[in-house]
Amino acid sequence: MTVGNGELNFEFVENWQFLPSGDLITEGIGVAVDSKDQVYVFNRSDGKQSAVLVFDRDCNLLNQWGSTEFTRPHGIWVTPQDTLILTDDLGHRIRHFTTDGTLLHEIGPSDGTPEETGVEGFDYRKIQPGHGPFNMPTNAVTSSSGEIFAADGYGNARVHHFTNKGEYIKSWGTPGDGTGEFNVPHGLGIDAEDRLYVGDRENSRIQIYSTDGDLLTTWTDVIRPCEIYVAADGLVYVAELGKRAGLFDWQERRDDAIGGRISIFDRDSNLLCRWGGGENPGTPYDYFAPHDIWVDSEGSIYLGEVSLSAARVAGLEPQGFPTLRKYRRV
Repeated sequence: MTVGNGELNFEFVENWQFLPSGDLITEGIGVAVDSKDQVYVFNRSDGKQSAVLVFDRDCNLLNQWGSTEFTRPHGIWVTPQDTLILTDDLGHRIRHFTTDGTLLHEIGPSDGTPEETGVEGFDYRKIQPGHGPFNMPTNAVTSSSGEIFAADGYGNARVHHFTNKGEYIKSWGTPGDGTGEFNVPHGLGIDAEDRLYVGDRENSRIQIYSTDGDLLTTWTDVIRPCEIYVAADGLVYVAELGKRAGLFDWQERRDDAIGGRISIFDRDSNLLCRWGGGENPGTPYDYFAPHDIWVDSEGSIYLGEVSLSAARVAGLEPQGFPTLRKYRRV
């Protein structure tokens, strides 16, 4: 069985499926691939396992490192220079590492104190506008010049811009659902022209900006986009959380809602293919809680799901919901 259509067809790679709370991976919250097609999994395990696990494309474990350095792993990005930018949401910081775990520099408070934004818990409805970094940042990317852009995230409603050394330049965005506003700017992607794709998750849209913070366009054919990856050929891959899992207390959980799915667009927002939807989460081509997505040089897709966290919130048993999967392009 394959999914997709036209020239975009994918098959499930069985040996790449990891279930939560396993001996190696508790929750594959983030996944990224370097220039050698080595796969980096950001593992949320409360310090019980390594935070970063490195595999080759055949799922052989090459290396693992880190544990207590992170309060709560969230986002991962591999730069064109094959270094890692790791986002720690409850640590309120972003750290830049070599791929073997040597810290290069960090952005954010060394004592883990968040920016006071008015947020209470994860209730983004309480956020007040105009604050700097960070309060529960979620993801980061680098531009062609190496400058860093961060989505901030759960406890703020902004995108922050830094130099390649982590020096602060500017921020943009305010809380809300209007033009240029965010309700949980969760995911970040960037294309070859340095256009930033912001997954405005709770507004179910992707806002695309220049690196100067100018809004270029908005895509709306998505449901709670968690992460966006723009491949070398310009295709845009989106991990959509959907409306069945990862909901806040004030949001209604409906069994007939559309659940997690993968969508692929061209750069003009035309939908090329899509699968999932949450009817049968845990089966090879359907999902419970998609969270991160990356594509390697062969066109294979890696998907990380926040299965354990989302299942706990929903009062469900997470063991049947995978947390990491691969799809080979055929």
